[in-house]
Amino acid sequence: RQRNAKVEDLWSLTNFFGFATETFVLAVNILDRFLALMKVKPKHLSCIGVCCFQLAARVVEEECNIPSAHEIIRISQCKCTVSDLKRMEKIISEKLHFEFKATTALTFLHLYHTIVLCHTSERKEVLNLDKLEAQLKACNCRLVFSKAKPSVLALCLLTLEVQTLKSVELFEILLRVQKHSKISDSDLLYWRELVSKCLADYSSPECCKPDHKKLVWIVSRRTAQNLQNSYYSVPELPTIPE
Repeated sequence: RQRNAKVEDLWSLTNFFGFATETFVLAVNILDRFLALMKVKPKHLSCIGVCCFQLAARVVEEECNIPSAHEIIRISQCKCTVSDLKRMEKIISEKLHFEFKATTALTFLHLYHTIVLCHTSERKEVLNLDKLEAQLKACNCRLVFSKAKPSVLALCLLTLEVQTLKSVELFEILLRVQKHSKISDSDLLYWRELVSKCLADYSSPECCKPDHKKLVWIVSRRTAQNLQNSYYSVPELPTIPE
């Protein structure tokens, strides 16, 4: 559960900084690979998540667009220092042998999407890649999908979307893709059911309910005093004549 919550935080960070879906997916991939190798204390998970996000951003994003470690810590409200982040980066890098790039479900999603569009006579807008990427992000927020083969997860998303579209032509193309990728029917069926349930949960009213918690502004005592003084020092505005 804590891992899933941390991945959702990474999703928020990705959106905040306007980074690509690839950055988010790679950050999750790095996080899951590290957690598969190491047992970590819950209190360290926040720092690990931010570090994975920073590592993924360095791989995917333009250097000029990558915020400083201090800025990422501030925005994420991670209770760690820049030096903590550097130490964690060293640990993660060594454990993963500095291999941050990976073939992810997003890689296969883009590949399969391109193949389908190249072989279909239907409108190119039929399969919305942005929608498929958003669905993949939702799946990445569930730990169970870290155990799925990237190719299988990508094909599951496409087949579910094609089922919704009720396109025989697209379905036949995906069958050929499945055969070429050597994905068994049993694997596809098993993971497709899990993906379908995940997407149904995310689109349910319970999941879409807004969070009614009040926003809490974290400011220093001096800032709070200045805000309070400025509030009381605002003069009454004169009545505007009609």
